[in-house]
Amino acid sequence: MLNGLMMDEFQLSLTTLIERAERLTPLAPVVSRRGDGSIGRTTIGDCARRARRLGSALAGLGIRDGDRVATLLWNQTEHLELYFAVPAMGAVLHTLNPRLAAEDLSYIARHAEDRVLVVDESLLHLVDAIDWDFEHVIVVSDAGCGSDDQIAYEGLLASGEPMDWPALDERRAAAMCYTSGTTGRPKGVVYSHRALVLHSMAHALPDAFAISARDVILPIVPMFHVNAWGLPFTAALAGAGLVLPGPRLDPVSLLDLLSGERVTMTAGVPTVFMGVLQELDANPRRWDLSALTRISLGGAALPTSMLAGFDRHGLTMIQGWGMTETSPLGTVARLPADLEGAPHEQQLDYRARAGSPIPLIEIRARAEDGTLIPWDDRALGELEIRGPWVAAGYHGGAGADRWTDDGWFRTGDVVRIDRRGCMRICDRAKDLIKSGGEWISSVDLENQLMAHGAVAEAAVIAIPDDKWGERPLAAVVLRDGRTAAPGELREHLAAGFAKWQLPDRIEFIEAIPRTATGKFRKTALRSRFVAS
Repeated sequence: MLNGLMMDEFQLSLTTLIERAERLTPLAPVVSRRGDGSIGRTTIGDCARRARRLGSALAGLGIRDGDRVATLLWNQTEHLELYFAVPAMGAVLHTLNPRLAAEDLSYIARHAEDRVLVVDESLLHLVDAIDWDFEHVIVVSDAGCGSDDQIAYEGLLASGEPMDWPALDERRAAAMCYTSGTTGRPKGVVYSHRALVLHSMAHALPDAFAISARDVILPIVPMFHVNAWGLPFTAALAGAGLVLPGPRLDPVSLLDLLSGERVTMTAGVPTVFMGVLQELDANPRRWDLSALTRISLGGAALPTSMLAGFDRHGLTMIQGWGMTETSPLGTVARLPADLEGAPHEQQLDYRARAGSPIPLIEIRARAEDGTLIPWDDRALGELEIRGPWVAAGYHGGAGADRWTDDGWFRTGDVVRIDRRGCMRICDRAKDLIKSGGEWISSVDLENQLMAHGAVAEAAVIAIPDDKWGERPLAAVVLRDGRTAAPGELREHLAAGFAKWQLPDRIEFIEAIPRTATGKFRKTALRSRFVAS
């Protein structure tokens, strides 16, 4: 056997990304909006240099290799400094979701064995409700700490001398994030340095999101959710600027930043952009978004009506798919070259799909009988995925049944895959409706309902039926000032669905309940409507 003569000892650690930003693109801007609306400005080089002091200060508190440092922070400059400092010093960044219930936060902090918590002063009220004794609570505050047993972030950072980052093995843990826990307890995903470096490289590829030093990125997706989809690390790799919106995610606040900071790329979930689209439709001349070349969408199915709506404003939305377990980027729905001259409706249909696997990711799907489905865009199967940034297990060993015998991760998403390898998410396995032995996709029904001009949002669930086993029920939120009757909506659906697929019931509600990550909480809808 002839081995290659390469520097295989070179480690793919996040330190290489952080030091690259510090040395080569130190002037890349970092803009952060506080809760009071004020704007702070710094650079990625300053954040990297402050991270060295922060790492030294955390070491002074006793943080060592592998220790978990928890955060309860918004998308803000201090969070970016922790993204750099904690993994680079050899510890593990553990982002906590402030939207979770106290019981879940307590379980997650205890299960992860967090030693230190860094919290924004606006979230201090959550700390007392967490049933876990952090050794130290560090408070990010403009006005000092709330009590004597808390440490001021700026004071702590000032106490540290610049740290020389240690050499790290690329397989060492860098960060942790827990799943939303929609079924059972939340489960911890532990990201290695190697996984996050490779994820950042793939994220920046032209047929992924084409991120470069010419970009200014506004991650609307929270930094406490799957590492803000990896955007802070990809920005460091590419030398891109960052605009961090803080806690204010209303459409006007976001559009003010997108316009005023000349943002070129932004990323978030569809529910946020529904409000942005409504504001753009109402005040199209108020906002200058001429710099914005792409909007990355994920976290929920993207209706073609939203794609068409942003197209009207000259804005390109690119859908991606991923999970906490996939770091998260798995697939991207970039329009292929042979469809660039296709009719707009055909392009919209393709762009509304979940996309094809990005380089180094492989997908397949398995039917109910255990066989792998053909890529014919008709057969249904549960998606399985593997790749260098896909989890191989959960922290503590829970959920081992989510992995196949040959090491693929069972996602729980039911998909169709076309000849290009571009998949369409048809449902979560637990949400797919089986009526009279035939499958009905709740996602397809939801997307068609949301294409109706009077519908703001729609969620479809299965309800028990004595004759058919299950039947679909649609929960619909109407747009302000609009009306629609159930018969009208069923007639709208009938253009694309067989009669037996149409919902037997359409219920109008004020709001669809959501999980802490913004996804529809269908368990709450089932509790409300199954017995009614």
